[in-house]
Amino acid sequence: MKRLVEALSGLVALTGLPYLIYLGVYYLRQPSGTPADTWPEEPSVSIVLPTYNEATIVESKLEELVSLDYPMEKVEIVVVDSSDDGTAELVDTFFAGRLEPSLTLIREDERRGLAMALNEAYAAASNEVVIKTDCDSRLASDAVRKAVANLADPDVAGVTGRNADVIGDSEVEQGYRDIQTMIQVLESHIDSTLIFHGPFSAFEREAIVPIDEDSIADDTELALKIRRNGDRVVFDPDIHYREAAHSAFGKRREQKDRRAMGLLRLLWRQRDALGRHGAYGRVVLPFNWWFMMVSPWLVATGITVATIGSLAVLGPLGLATPAGVLGFTALGSRDALGPLQPFYSLFDTQLSLLRASVSLVRARGDDAESHDGTWEPDRELREVLQ
Repeated sequence: MKRLVEALSGLVALTGLPYLIYLGVYYLRQPSGTPADTWPEEPSVSIVLPTYNEATIVESKLEELVSLDYPMEKVEIVVVDSSDDGTAELVDTFFAGRLEPSLTLIREDERRGLAMALNEAYAAASNEVVIKTDCDSRLASDAVRKAVANLADPDVAGVTGRNADVIGDSEVEQGYRDIQTMIQVLESHIDSTLIFHGPFSAFEREAIVPIDEDSIADDTELALKIRRNGDRVVFDPDIHYREAAHSAFGKRREQKDRRAMGLLRLLWRQRDALGRHGAYGRVVLPFNWWFMMVSPWLVATGITVATIGSLAVLGPLGLATPAGVLGFTALGSRDALGPLQPFYSLFDTQLSLLRASVSLVRARGDDAESHDGTWEPDRELREVLQ
């Protein structure tokens, strides 16, 4: 029993140490605020919008884009569509008779995956700054202005923003996003951030390079490749967007597990970046490797060791340990943990990363390598946007 206690204590200490170090660095650096200045003149902007069967929400998204606080004569909307529900026709009708912003509509005969669609859209974008957004998200009116202000820095070629208000009131997702904001703000002050967010990412057009055709972490992959090419990519907490998310355990799995799979595969494919590219490869990437690759296994091992120890000492009463974990999960997925809710948000993310890791290990990467980057839209989440 003593050895089990020592093992569990060691696992807890090992798991938590990098996070304590992070908090210490955060306290010492005290990062805050936007890193941006203001451009004296607004650059031209291409807004890329990939769509697939978005007939119920595409018009409201387009209304949002043409209402952004930015000179529309300097804006181009690039829609790349592979729908079979009339989405492209709705886009055409929306822009009929409009002189600005201009529209570039790319109709795909077949659905080939998001990465291939984005590569085509990025190649078609003609303006100085290229912004990618998703149909099932909502942007703050000043998002573009704040993005181009960040890109005014000659060292910065990419910027992403913050999900400041989760549509659907998911406290699980909001708690995780708040923690993620702290991480990404510090990463940006140290060098560059890793994760870029699909609802809003902005890049200098000249810095854009093709992404892997089977990518399922397209925004982050593009940002990582830009950093590898020598430019910084940053997170600005003052750039706000809204994205819908579930809290219920089962409903979160597809959304979270898919993202986890994409990030894990990307880190593995780009593993030679570790230790290179300044503090990005020496600090930012190692921390994310720990959080995504190592920590989920340590958490699972810790729960297993605690369960074995409880059963060894208490017999059947030791089942209280796994029951406690299940209770914690059940309450957390119902947004019912009060001040402990942020801890569940982290646990939920670690679970998705573990599930994705297991899938990769079981298939030796075959499932991930063959993923074509397509999935069905979450109709329930889209209903809250209508």
